[in-house]
Amino acid sequence: MAGVVYYTTYFFTGYAALTLAFYMLSVAVPKAGFVARVLASYISLVVSALFGVFISILLRIVGDVQVAQWATARCFKHVMALTTGITFEIDDPKGHLNNVRPAVFISNHQTELDVLMLGAAFPKHCSMTAKSSLKKTPFLGWFMTLSGAIFINRTNSADARQAMSGAANEMRTKRQSVYIFPEGTRSYSKDPELLPFKKGAFHLAVQAQVPIVPVVVANYSHILWIKGLVFKSGSIPIKGERFLGKYQNLY
Repeated sequence: MAGVVYYTTYFFTGYAALTLAFYMLSVAVPKAGFVARVLASYISLVVSALFGVFISILLRIVGDVQVAQWATARCFKHVMALTTGITFEIDDPKGHLNNVRPAVFISNHQTELDVLMLGAAFPKHCSMTAKSSLKKTPFLGWFMTLSGAIFINRTNSADARQAMSGAANEMRTKRQSVYIFPEGTRSYSKDPELLPFKKGAFHLAVQAQVPIVPVVVANYSHILWIKGLVFKSGSIPIKGERFLGKYQNLY
């Protein structure tokens, strides 16, 4: 046990020192800031996922696991603000994110930084959808499994339909919302752009007979643009857009 503690402490100390060194180097070499924030983001994600594992187990014991993803999202939000200086600011004057339940929340999907966007926008009593391969990812996969994330096997339509059917049932019986990126993948676009939408989010809303709440995230390529090795601190606006009521048929 002592050996595990020693090597864990050694790893985190070395990782922190390396990250700090790149931050210091970025004063003279701006591209070093990209490396520094990448390193800071990964360790922030690991720390938050470990917190998520702990809080998911605790909340399962007390019978309130539905808020585990919300709690972990908020943890990641605060850790990333501290380690990278990046924040997302919500403009939701009608309170859709907090007051509409259950619902299917949908957002545009730009880069991996959208995980941090969820840290700011993710409502209570909500589950995230994710590709099934993430279940095998250390730390993050453990947390997502324990907290009740909805895993979708994109290569097997029968499995995907079954997962969505289960999600619809959870929405009806437990008033659990679901957050989906309908583009299905990240756009990585420097300019504002939407990829074609997959139908899953809309099928789910019809099946569960719940509203759809669009959440629009401003283009943030000035903060993160991977192809240009740009990764800076800053604030990114999120806007809760118009509210779509229940529909019997969206097609």
